[in-house]
Amino acid sequence: MASFFYFLRESFTGFSRNLSTALGSIITIFLSLLIIGIFMVGGYVVENVVSSVESEVSITAFVADDASEADIESVESFIRGLEGVQSVSFTTKDQALENFRQTSNSDIIDTLDGQNPLPASIDVELSDPQMVEQVAGQIESNTTFQQICDEPDNPSESLKYGQQTVERLFTLTNYVRYIGVALIALLIFIALVFINNTIRLAILARRKEIAIMRLVGASNGFIRGPFLMEGALHAVIGAALAVGVLELLRHFVMPKLQTALMFLNFDIGTNAFLFIYALLAISGLVIGLIGSAFAMRRYLKV
Repeated sequence: MASFFYFLRESFTGFSRNLSTALGSIITIFLSLLIIGIFMVGGYVVENVVSSVESEVSITAFVADDASEADIESVESFIRGLEGVQSVSFTTKDQALENFRQTSNSDIIDTLDGQNPLPASIDVELSDPQMVEQVAGQIESNTTFQQICDEPDNPSESLKYGQQTVERLFTLTNYVRYIGVALIALLIFIALVFINNTIRLAILARRKEIAIMRLVGASNGFIRGPFLMEGALHAVIGAALAVGVLELLRHFVMPKLQTALMFLNFDIGTNAFLFIYALLAISGLVIGLIGSAFAMRRYLKV
């Protein structure tokens, strides 16, 4: 315990001796962790949006008016056996017209003069939206469906599942993840460089004291301790500042964003924020210790 307080006292001494560099290190860690935290919060928002859109991903397979009930049931049975399918239902022509009436201008219905141009359809709900193209391709290749679809010359035209929208959604979310990981890696590297430089200056400032400690037989761990503590101190302060700013953003900025951008879901639970804060604190501490360890390995030959 005495060694711990000695390390802590010496880390504050090193902090005061290299105040400008130490502040630069703390600010770098703070900004790095803050941006990482913002990206994590943004990740939760993106996941909420993706989940909301994915929950609406479905496949509609249109069938011809003269399709027999037996063929329709055969296709439905085939689809139910596909991986990624949650449920299958059938919408008749009359039901399709009624659904259109409820969602569209009734004047359009009046111009039809009692005719019903809408086809019946097999509606497919998915348990895994990522498999939408795979399931659609299997339905398209089914020979019975090719015979009863409303576009037998081109069965793909009888399938509706918002292919371009789905592809763009999945591509966008993947790009966001890749960019986030690359940016986080860059910020961590910058923070490590700053801590490395700060500890290097602390070692140079105390080189005479270190030489005396060696002469009197101080252990390597005892000599390294203050520098590790100093790196950890920078990281803890930077992490605390990042958590504090994120907490302010959570209480004062996110409610305003939710009001302004109602189509996005900013409803992130307290547990999610606690997880982010804990991860930032641990990440900051690890960054501080690793940065200090690298500096000591290179500049402190003990």
